[in-house]
Amino acid sequence: MDICSRGVFSLFRVKKISALIVAAFFLASCSSKPPVSLVTPPKSTPTSPSKAQKLNEPVRGVWLATVSRLDWPPVASVNVSSASTRIAMQKKALTDKLDNLQSLGINTVFFQVKPDGTALWPSSILPWSDMLTGKIGENPGYDPLQFMLDEAHKRGMRVHAWFNPYRVSTNVKPSTVNELNRTVSLQPASVFVLHRDWIRTAGDRYVLDPGIPEARDWITSIVAEVVKRYPVDGVQFDDYFYAESPGSALNDSLTFQRYGQGFSSKADWRRHNTQQLIEQVSRTIRQINPDVEFGVSPAGVWRNRSHDPAGSDTRGAAAYDESYADTRLWVQQGLLDYIAPQIYWPFSRDAARYDVLAKWWADVVKPTKTRLYIGVALYKVGEPSRNEPDWTINGGVPELKKQLDLNESMPQISGTILFRENNLNQPQAQQAVSYLRNRWSR
Repeated sequence: MDICSRGVFSLFRVKKISALIVAAFFLASCSSKPPVSLVTPPKSTPTSPSKAQKLNEPVRGVWLATVSRLDWPPVASVNVSSASTRIAMQKKALTDKLDNLQSLGINTVFFQVKPDGTALWPSSILPWSDMLTGKIGENPGYDPLQFMLDEAHKRGMRVHAWFNPYRVSTNVKPSTVNELNRTVSLQPASVFVLHRDWIRTAGDRYVLDPGIPEARDWITSIVAEVVKRYPVDGVQFDDYFYAESPGSALNDSLTFQRYGQGFSSKADWRRHNTQQLIEQVSRTIRQINPDVEFGVSPAGVWRNRSHDPAGSDTRGAAAYDESYADTRLWVQQGLLDYIAPQIYWPFSRDAARYDVLAKWWADVVKPTKTRLYIGVALYKVGEPSRNEPDWTINGGVPELKKQLDLNESMPQISGTILFRENNLNQPQAQQAVSYLRNRWSR
């Protein structure tokens, strides 16, 4: 969700012959049944009065990305020599953002606390994020997560801790390797040096291998640390479960040989691994604090109808087939408090129409207790696009209005989340921002 574009239809980028092979593989893999889960799904937990009160108000949210300092902290703050000046700059930048979000009527911030294999809180498991100081493991002199919670709650806004579960780094440059290796003397050191056998490359990044049970346990322990120590309102997982690219696929052949017994295909085994993580984390959060919501923000397309009759009438990159995430099943099993599909296309995009996908997801959550928040492509507003010209018509306001009108007209849709915060500050988005302020701040 953060660095990679969400408007990419990767199935169309592959050569025709490759596409046919992949499609046949997906179709074949769908028919095979994985073994019964080794993790018992969590029992349904009654909603507490305090949690129920929070949920009465529709979510008007925004993602605030820290990876590569996309939204925060300011790049300039990392380059100053004075620690006190850096802290003051970062705190002021965050409170300014919260003031602006409050003025827009936004009530929920999805704050990226684990952008990679580092943390924005004093963790006993992860080293400090270099996003704060420019150096992995360097104490920034304050607790950014606690500061965010204090300031947001002071303004009546909720905060969901947003995790990228498997990413260890954003690139594989020698300088990055050196930086990660230098953490060996730190407490805690990077997982890159502590568990080198868990590390793979995929999408030109260092990632954890999702097929290793100990790696999934490790991720679960990180979430548990935050939920135990902080009054977060929710936990959200990014959709990078198996994040590959055509030229940088995850080499998990040996892991499959070791752990994939009983599965007829690697695809089924991969989906099982993702399922295990979601079950583990869901159960852990509910055991620690059932008032904390757990959600996932997957790709907008679960499956295309051409691959599965239960899928949507779309032709886009599907989470089930590309991220190995059966997001529909998690909703059906009650593993999530909410799901926030990224429906980043306009009404006119025939391959993945906004209204088609929003209604499809509404039907999925209808018989369940899982709430549905829709991720909206604020980053496209005002940006010229040959395939999606609607984003520039009258500053993108008519398209944005149609999407919000649909969301608010359907009882199954409980909110909207904008991707992402810094796009609110871009010149091309100002007509849309004014519209949001008039609509949401009433």
